[in-house]
Amino acid sequence: MDLLFDDCGLIVNEESETNTHHLITGLGLELTQRFLMNPRASRALLTGLVLFLSAMAASGQELTPRAYWPAPKGTQILILGYNYSTGDVVTDPSLPVIGVDSKIHLGLVGYLRTVNLFGRTANFLVELPYSGGETKGLLAGDDANREFSGIADMTVTVWVNLIGAPSMNVEEFQELRQNPHQILGGSLRLVIPTGDYDPQKLINVGANRWAIKGELGYMIPLRKKWLLEFDLGLWLIGDNDDFFGGVTRKQDPIVSAQAHLVKRIRPGFWGALDFNYYLGGRSTVGTELRADLQRNSRLGGTLAFPFRKRNLVKVSYSTGVVTESGGDYDMLLLSYSRVLK
Repeated sequence: MDLLFDDCGLIVNEESETNTHHLITGLGLELTQRFLMNPRASRALLTGLVLFLSAMAASGQELTPRAYWPAPKGTQILILGYNYSTGDVVTDPSLPVIGVDSKIHLGLVGYLRTVNLFGRTANFLVELPYSGGETKGLLAGDDANREFSGIADMTVTVWVNLIGAPSMNVEEFQELRQNPHQILGGSLRLVIPTGDYDPQKLINVGANRWAIKGELGYMIPLRKKWLLEFDLGLWLIGDNDDFFGGVTRKQDPIVSAQAHLVKRIRPGFWGALDFNYYLGGRSTVGTELRADLQRNSRLGGTLAFPFRKRNLVKVSYSTGVVTESGGDYDMLLLSYSRVLK
């Protein structure tokens, strides 16, 4: 009898392929009893939630399925990620560079922990990224080519389940899996300006400004193998008081929306069709109001699969489908998650 991640990232004991129909409705009494005999393994959950969020933090471009699925308190997960983006993309989408052709690599180390926050399930995630690549474009008609590498801005995210998922131990979580219901969650994501930044250069790894995003997420179980998710968020972006040329750069808030249709493929594997739309982010450089309003959307897909009991690999790909200002690029994401506890 093998221990496997199920569709929610949870390790369970699977006896045979006859259990494949248990996605949302639970694992069944016999499977539950076997599962509860191994509480340490049962804490390996929510790796499907563990997200690799790119260094373009305050841009509204995230595609993050399974963000609000709960976990038993005490769960700890280590994340390693890699992101490759190519096309009309820069480390900061509000930069006044046109005709962009970039190839950007980003690596990330993250740590997630599930805790009891005033009686609700809460997940804390810290991410430390490192980015490098090459950007070619035009600034005021002149070439603005730049090769760069360095530490990118650190991010801290907290998710709290507001309705439908109180703080749970393993047994209580298993009961939720057997009797699923709709879940409403909220999150705050803080981008801390710890990345490398040189005001004498237009294109940098760090953004030299704070940013915070608030979001609400709603999860709806459909059929046994289907789940629908909706997320609505708002980015508030601080000023860069030491922008290129010695001026201040400001950026308007960005409204973002996501939709995810999630399906279980077979035990331990899940896939998602992902879509987002984001609006806003027009910038002011000095006294000049720039024509860089973002009104873009992306379409992508995600596939997650487990191996060797406590490990999960996630692969996702997305591309721009509406690109009024930047955003016309392709992105490949690979992440590895290891359950520590």
